[in-house]
Amino acid sequence: MRNYLFASGLFGAITSGIALLRGTRDAPITWRAVLAWLSWGITIALAIGAIVDFRRDERGETVSFDSPVAPVQFKRAKKALKAEQKAQKRS
Repeated sequence: MRNYLFASGLFGAITSGIALLRGTRDAPITWRAVLAWLSWGITIALAIGAIVDFRRDERGETVSFDSPVAPVQFKRAKKALKAEQKAQKRS
């Protein structure tokens, strides 16, 4: 988890969770508070999912098409295919 801990998505989710905890600590539980916590949970899940995708990319595994890493992997695969075709033409 090298640089992932300080990634802006995870850092933002953690700090917003702290702020949400401080804001709802003494307040009664309302539907707004429930929605705020639900939103925070989704944000944390997305940040962790992005970290998992970055880790998979580092290992050379494919990621889902809706991942923020997918366009980078696609470009890399396209470039590798082009290089392979060029090498075959030379042979």
